Amino acid sequence: MEQNSIPSSKVERAMRFVKTGAQIGGNYIKHYSKKMVDPSLSKDQLHEDNATDVYNALSELKGSALKVAQMLSMEKNVLPRQYTNKFQMAQYSAPPLSGPLIVQTFVKAFGKTPHDLFDTFNLKASNAASIGQVHEATLNGKKLAIKIQYPGVAESIKSDLKMVKPIAFRLLDMNEKELDKYIKEVEGKLLEETDYELEYKRSVEISTLCATIPNLVFTKYYQEFTTKRVLAMDWLEGFHLDEFLKTNPSQEIRDRVGQAMWDFYDYQVHVHKAVHADPHPGNFLMREDGTLGVIDFGCVKEIPEDFYYNYFALLVPEIMKDISVIKRIMLQQQIISKDDSEQTQQIITDAFVRMTNLLRTPFDYEVFDFGDNTYIDKIYALGEEVSKMDELKKSKEGRGSQHALYINRTYFGLYSMLNVLQARVNTGLRDWAKPLVQYHLAAYN
Repeated sequence: MEQNSIPSSKVERAMRFVKTGAQIGGNYIKHYSKKMVDPSLSKDQLHEDNATDVYNALSELKGSALKVAQMLSMEKNVLPRQYTNKFQMAQYSAPPLSGPLIVQTFVKAFGKTPHDLFDTFNLKASNAASIGQVHEATLNGKKLAIKIQYPGVAESIKSDLKMVKPIAFRLLDMNEKELDKYIKEVEGKLLEETDYELEYKRSVEISTLCATIPNLVFTKYYQEFTTKRVLAMDWLEGFHLDEFLKTNPSQEIRDRVGQAMWDFYDYQVHVHKAVHADPHPGNFLMREDGTLGVIDFGCVKEIPEDFYYNYFALLVPEIMKDISVIKRIMLQQQIISKDDSEQTQQIITDAFVRMTNLLRTPFDYEVFDFGDNTYIDKIYALGEEVSKMDELKKSKEGRGSQHALYINRTYFGLYSMLNVLQARVNTGLRDWAKPLVQYHLAAYN
């Protein structure tokens, strides 16, 4: 169903958040009324009702509000499944805008309608997500994909995040300082994502850098049809992950796609020190020949040098055997602080070592089978256990570096997609990671 308008003023958007809060309150009243009659009643229906109400509101508001839902869909270790299942719809199937709004956006950007600029232009969106939607066009015999940003998205980010904060606070169960750090980092990335001229620059830069990686395919971008709110590129054929799996690909093809995805991220992290930090199914197109198309470079996380060497030190086996070095890294990454008691430091360190050893497991193998559901289940289970630790919530400034938010999200999204793909991947450290290992071994010795 098409959407004919987006609430744009602060008052309109605030009222939609207030209405959602009232709906959630009503759902709790309904749940506990039923529970008085049936004490064994689970919270499944409550979570389903709340997830539906929250998603519907964020879908209507679009922009940063819907982007938060998209991010929350990846937090499977802290959110009930009803939320993650519903919020996954934000990745590439949000309600699209109507034709008149699309024409209005083009006239504002170019002084012309899309039909004046292109030979053909389909006013019906092919895909619609959080920040914008994609339309099919043709020009001089070429099929193009035109991404159009929703009106008012950039202008509403700060106010939207203030209003979505109470919802995120309740769902994520973070302390206030930690949530503030989370929101600040998200705000910065969202402001970048609304700048399609910046996305054009990053798209060309990263696709050129990674062009030699086997089985990766990138599109061509058109600067003459790109503005702050419109981005034009050649149409890239392929299937999103769920559609791809319906073609019943062989294990060889799954492995080939998975390897391309792994190498794409590994190379960016260790060579470019900047990474496509939005690894969800809507941003990849898979083909029956095992090649992988990568789209949407709106969310790119630049990795500071000092953070890189501390964070990825944990890939070096010798480092993980030395608890004194691990504690030094944890202090630098703000996971523990000197204000913590020895007991608190020990509890958090033990949990950190368990989680790190689990997450770095693929790097200990030449070939790792991400189709092993028991491995992914262990990540979810340990993540849920750690998220409930009271010690992690007792911090004046919140735990962890803000830079870790998108890097953690990137690897979690990568592992999750490779698991769904059931891919076997060569994960051994490549030549491009050797300077990292040598740096730490030199410092270690």
